Amino acid sequence: NDVRLTVSPQGCRMSWMSPSYLLQHKFNTSWTPLAHRYSLWLYREVGWDPNQVMGVPVLFIPGNAGSSHQVRSIASSASRQYFSDFTGRGIQSLDFFAVEFNEDLSAFHGPTIESQIEYSAAAIRYILSHYPPNTRIIVMGHSMGGIVGTALLPSDDISALITMSTPHTLPPARFDARIDEIYRRNAESLANDPTPVVSICGGASDMMIPSESCILPDPGDGNLGSAIYRRAWTGVGHREMVWCHQVRWRVARAALELGGANSQVDMATILDTWLSRDGRFLPSATGIDIPEATTYEALPEGMNLVLRKPTESRTYLLPIPRALETNATFVLFVSRGSIPPIAPQHPTKLQALPYFCVGRATSPTTQQSSESVSCVPLEPSTLKLLPSPQLGKPFPVPDEGSDESEGVVLFEATVPRTPSDAEDAWIGVHVNAAGEDNWVFGGFDETRTFSSDIGVFDIVAGDAKLSLQLTEQSLVRRHITFPRLLSNALLVYTLTPKSVRPTASCARSPPLLPPLLVHKSHPAESHYYRLKHETSVALHTHASAPYIPLSRFSPSYSSELWMYSIGTGCEDVNEFTLTIDWWTTIGRVTTRYPTTLISWGVGVVALLIFQAWSESGKGAMPSVSQSLVAFICRLLPKLLAASFVVALLPLSPDYYLGTRGEPFLGFLAPILLVVATGLVCVSWWLILLLMWPLRFFTRLLPPKSRRYDDLAMPRSTVVSLVFISFLVFLVVPWQIAFMGCWLIHLHTCASSAHRKPYPGSVPSLRSTPVESLPLRERFDGREQDTQNTQDTESKEIEPSEEPEIQDVSRAQSLVTVTDTLDATQAYHENTHLLLLMTWLLPLSMPVLAVWVRTLMTAGYTAPFNGDHNVFKVAPFLVLVEFTSRRKSALLSYGNTGSYLHWGYIIVACVSFLLGSREAYKVFDVASLCIGCALVVKFSPVRFGRRIAT
Repeated sequence: NDVRLTVSPQGCRMSWMSPSYLLQHKFNTSWTPLAHRYSLWLYREVGWDPNQVMGVPVLFIPGNAGSSHQVRSIASSASRQYFSDFTGRGIQSLDFFAVEFNEDLSAFHGPTIESQIEYSAAAIRYILSHYPPNTRIIVMGHSMGGIVGTALLPSDDISALITMSTPHTLPPARFDARIDEIYRRNAESLANDPTPVVSICGGASDMMIPSESCILPDPGDGNLGSAIYRRAWTGVGHREMVWCHQVRWRVARAALELGGANSQVDMATILDTWLSRDGRFLPSATGIDIPEATTYEALPEGMNLVLRKPTESRTYLLPIPRALETNATFVLFVSRGSIPPIAPQHPTKLQALPYFCVGRATSPTTQQSSESVSCVPLEPSTLKLLPSPQLGKPFPVPDEGSDESEGVVLFEATVPRTPSDAEDAWIGVHVNAAGEDNWVFGGFDETRTFSSDIGVFDIVAGDAKLSLQLTEQSLVRRHITFPRLLSNALLVYTLTPKSVRPTASCARSPPLLPPLLVHKSHPAESHYYRLKHETSVALHTHASAPYIPLSRFSPSYSSELWMYSIGTGCEDVNEFTLTIDWWTTIGRVTTRYPTTLISWGVGVVALLIFQAWSESGKGAMPSVSQSLVAFICRLLPKLLAASFVVALLPLSPDYYLGTRGEPFLGFLAPILLVVATGLVCVSWWLILLLMWPLRFFTRLLPPKSRRYDDLAMPRSTVVSLVFISFLVFLVVPWQIAFMGCWLIHLHTCASSAHRKPYPGSVPSLRSTPVESLPLRERFDGREQDTQNTQDTESKEIEPSEEPEIQDVSRAQSLVTVTDTLDATQAYHENTHLLLLMTWLLPLSMPVLAVWVRTLMTAGYTAPFNGDHNVFKVAPFLVLVEFTSRRKSALLSYGNTGSYLHWGYIIVACVSFLLGSREAYKVFDVASLCIGCALVVKFSPVRFGRRIAT
């Protein structure tokens, strides 16, 4: 809620519609085998649309857990706009189709996305079969539906693609290699396919995906329309994106205009015009025929054009001063009107058109004939719509946002050079007035740039101030730059303005445009703030972020601000205070590193196992609690220093923290490592808490007979493993088998935990009280050194050397001690492995949720492709089988060789370096490590003599 209220306040008006949906029964299994799993619907607005298709086809693709009914807001707006404004323009209406995926969880599962791609492609073929040849379809996708739509490219059947809140560059769940493969193919399509693509993002208000992943990668030479556009002036939530009125009416309008486009360039221009705040494609200068009898009103030099509530049409001439700077800019603002072709949603009849005029001057402020003046349209350098905060009202209005009908059109143009043979030169503004509550402002502006050397390290513990020197002549625009300020999605800055005290005249004549701050961090991203005295605003960006490739448009440093204000001496800002918003920054870090914490948690557990296995080679396996204490006290301080050093390396954004070696963000590494270690400790306490009731339950069960030290595998076990393997191979995903392995191993650890451990913190032969039984004492004829034990065992015992009764009791005690030590060693090994398997669960369970969801929605006979690789879970199947039957340790140092425990170092390295971006590799490497240890354990050299007879 803090983000929605302060960082990026969401302002969305509710949309209303009268929906109806027509199921396409004929789109059956003759078109695609997935027809029994998914469905296709045609939207019709009740009272507006006929049931028959009649216009340009549009396909809407919902996202993760989305519904086909989400099409209703955009489709309703398109129908109502068409019958209200387009019936006489020769443009066809839109026929909105929507696919129904039964709310599948596509974000977690690559094969599910592949199924949706296949079904959507078949749906396009079916839809176009109802239209004339060469008809092309517009595709819209929300969230992961945009990924499905992008995967349909290249296609001659698709005219344009509009995506909303779609994570194009970074999967929201990075647990499946097949999703990465789909993203790789999509990146190639976006770079090479000329189909216009537009991505609309919600900003910081989107709490489900980071909006930096919504920005399309740098377009290739052929991708004319690849860009990111946001036009609501405020944040838009992830789910709100499809019904937010400020978004849906423009998406519908753009789709209607696309129906009349004849080329891809026209389509790209339409998308930019209707869905962009800062147009990439500037429209050509627009002019109108001025009658010869038209007269002009020439203003004195240095005077701005200010019209409040204009009531008549007139052309005004603003003389270009001879002393004007070469790069001077002419600025024109029109409130609630239009500067063609840019206009608010419901513009008034007020219209202004700028010209460059030359001719012979007469006296100023007088009417002069058009015969003495020649004018040509003035080419814009900027032409866009700005919000117009209303005095006395919050911006944006809570739950309403900003009304585009109250917007202000901004026109900027570099003043042309005056021809040498021209006597005078003017900027002409032709105003078609309507007599309504609006205004026009025009004038020459010499941009004043304020640059500050404030860096992020300068405001770590405090704030910094930037003074804006006010001049006698009020500046319409002020340009503020921070070239040394770190610009990253993880950081949020607080900017607090201080204004001069308003004069009494401000109450009588309020400013036309109160101070408006524009934070431009990327050609595709701008943020708007209404500036008030000592009212803080949150500066943030999505241009540069972890695990996102750095674009040439998004430098890691530099922040650029523009301040617009029209009103002399009223609320002029003279100072800014800049500091870091630590609380919000922490919040943005935590939302971008959950996968990193999971992967690093696996890395910490892998280091615990490596440490414990190394200790077992010295004669004692520590418990998990002892391993955690030793790790925190000995190894963690060294790892903290090493993690910071690695964070300073200029690594690819795919590795480690994804920060490309940024020094300030390098401190995140030790912080995340401490948090991951703390989570591992908490997870171990939760495991102990979970085993506590299981321990008492196992006491009620009859004791189970075991062959503790026999590696032979009973025939029933072989049959069970083969059956489970076939079940995984044919029916259930391997994640189900892994979940079963975890449950069995949890029971194994709980059932062995109730045995009272031998006294001593770490049971070992050194800590065992056996002073009365020296190891070299006469016992079963063993008078030689332990190195000759086998020879002694083969030696025949003489009758005179038979042990005494006291020695028999001592032997039994030694056997009991040995059994207790073996059981303790096995318990400690098993609990270490249980902790590892627990941290591997989050990497596999998302697919399990997808499988359960598929069974619930598509039926028990629906195929579930792509997760039947039994080799991923086979090591854990064998592991839990043998650990449940053995009393002694299975995989520790002395049982599998002195080198295999280094495999856990490999697991840790993969977890720390690759796991953040490619988390699925962590599970694969951990499974491979367990598998290698088992192969060595059951190698022919070790296992050949232990085959069950």
